[in-house]
Amino acid sequence: MQHTIYDANGKRKYLTNSERTAFLKAAEHFDLKTLTLCWLISATGCRISEALSLTSASIDVHAKLVIIECLKKRKRGIFRAVPVPSELINLLIDAHNLRPHLAPGAEALHLWTFSRVTAYRRIRKVMEAAGLSGSHAMPKGLRHCFGVTAIQSQVPLNLVQRWLGHADMRTTAIYASASGPEERSIARRMWRVNAMTFPELSRAR
Repeated sequence: MQHTIYDANGKRKYLTNSERTAFLKAAEHFDLKTLTLCWLISATGCRISEALSLTSASIDVHAKLVIIECLKKRKRGIFRAVPVPSELINLLIDAHNLRPHLAPGAEALHLWTFSRVTAYRRIRKVMEAAGLSGSHAMPKGLRHCFGVTAIQSQVPLNLVQRWLGHADMRTTAIYASASGPEERSIARRMWRVNAMTFPELSRAR
C-alpha cells in the first residue's frame, strides 16, 4: 500500500502547527480526560489504540518518557519510548490521579477506560470546536502533524521512525514531502529575484 500525506483529491492529511495549536486550545474547554488524550496523541504521534493501552506504568516520570507498545507490530511486547514535555507528565499525573499508582509495586491503572470509538468521537468534537474540518481534521492528522513537524525540526529520520513505531523507513520518509518553512523561505528568494518579471495584477473593483 502506498503511503502519502495527501488524500485522493490532493488535500493534505496533516494538521499544520497553527491548526494543532488551535486544536489544543479548544481541548482546554473539554473534560480533563479528553484534554490529556488530545495532548498525549499530539505530543507522541501515537495511534488511538496505543494511547488507550497506556497505564500508569507507561509513564516514566524521571526520564520524562511515555512508553508505548507498538500495536501495529506482528508480535506483542515491542515498546518504544517517546520523550514528552514535563508539563504533559505533570498534567497526566494530576488529571488521572496517578501518584498512588506510581509507587513501586503499585497496581497499574489504565489512563483512559473508554472505547476507541468514544476516543475518536471526542477528538473529532475537539476538532470541530477548533473550527477544523477536512481530511486533516482527524485523529490521524495529529499523528501526521507529529511526523511532519519532527522532520521539519531536523529530527533524524531514524529517530522519527522509532518514535512513530514505523516498521519501514519508507513510511516515515513521506513526511519529508510536506512543504516546510525552509522550503517556503527558499521559494521567497526566487519571488524576490524575479519580482519585476511578474505582471502587475489589477485590483478587483
